[in-house]
Amino acid sequence: MSDDFLKTPLFDLHTELGGKIVPFAGYGLPIQYPDGIMTEHKHCRASAGLFDVSHMGQAYVHSQTGEDPAAALETIMPGALTNLAPGQMRYTLLLDEGGGIIDDLMVTRTHDASGKLYIVVNAASKDADYTRIEHALGGRITLEPLEDHALIALQGPEAVAVLADIAPEVSDLYFMEATSVTLEGVVCWVSRSGYTGEDGVEISVPASAAEGLARRLLHDDRVKPIGLGARDSLRLEAGLCLSGQDFDTSRTPIEAGLTFAVPKRRREAGDFPGAQNIAAQAANGPDVLLVGLRPEGRAPVRTGAEIQAADGTPIGTVTSGGFAPSLEAPVALGYVDAAYSAPGTDVQIVLRGRAIPARVSKTPFVPQKYVRRPKP
Repeated sequence: MSDDFLKTPLFDLHTELGGKIVPFAGYGLPIQYPDGIMTEHKHCRASAGLFDVSHMGQAYVHSQTGEDPAAALETIMPGALTNLAPGQMRYTLLLDEGGGIIDDLMVTRTHDASGKLYIVVNAASKDADYTRIEHALGGRITLEPLEDHALIALQGPEAVAVLADIAPEVSDLYFMEATSVTLEGVVCWVSRSGYTGEDGVEISVPASAAEGLARRLLHDDRVKPIGLGARDSLRLEAGLCLSGQDFDTSRTPIEAGLTFAVPKRRREAGDFPGAQNIAAQAANGPDVLLVGLRPEGRAPVRTGAEIQAADGTPIGTVTSGGFAPSLEAPVALGYVDAAYSAPGTDVQIVLRGRAIPARVSKTPFVPQKYVRRPKP
């Protein structure tokens, strides 16, 4: 394999641990370690898994004018961001003028007195995302990429307990909340969030301290390193979309099942790209919808496979498919004509030229285990 890729601050540790390095979004990252994807997946569901997600884009968004930087972002994103309290984070989207999804991202209000925001965008599109945000909001905000930081995810039912042994205050966080914590002698930004459907945290750490922190976490018997392969199977079981695969600019949030990311206040305001089209789809229903699929048998279906009605009529396409280790069965996501989107609908999926019976399913396939703040 060519070494023509970028390396994260944990690259040497991955190779030391026997990680099988593959190119991903321009970086060399481990797809698996010697234990294999199945074992890594099940370990994360049972205990705690450590992921290197330093390829993701991290940045601060500052105001240039004294206004709330969240107000500026709301002009190009449909999320309700101005009501974020310090330490609160929210999932939102970058949309084109027709409401098509360019990318998804996380926005968090920091505890800084200026109200600056911390954002995390997807690796493959981070430069384009930054450019789009700066071009749209030039003169109102300054975007400051955190090029000198790594991002480590610790996921699983034991993840918070592991980190709390080092920094007890993380136990006070709930899902989609964040705070500053000192780890390995440096200030880190820790959020109770992740991409596996499990409880867990993501840690933004200065690159110089990243390997030391990772080694300290891995020294705990509850923690094992997890690669890209299990990261994908975990997120698929949890029904979580992959940007550029389960949605792109040809799909709106309504079609992609992400209506929650466009709350009522923002739909009523209608002041973000694609708002008119999205409001119409929310009111009248879209022509197609992203659904979960449960194929019969054990053979996984793959991206691009045709979905058919029971009589063989083409009705859609698989966007993500694979084997779900937690269920010991294949699962998939795909777009189908809205008439066939009800859970329990019998369909079929073409696999190597043969139609495999399948059924439309609710997602997540495996229950999400986020620890949410109790309602007052």
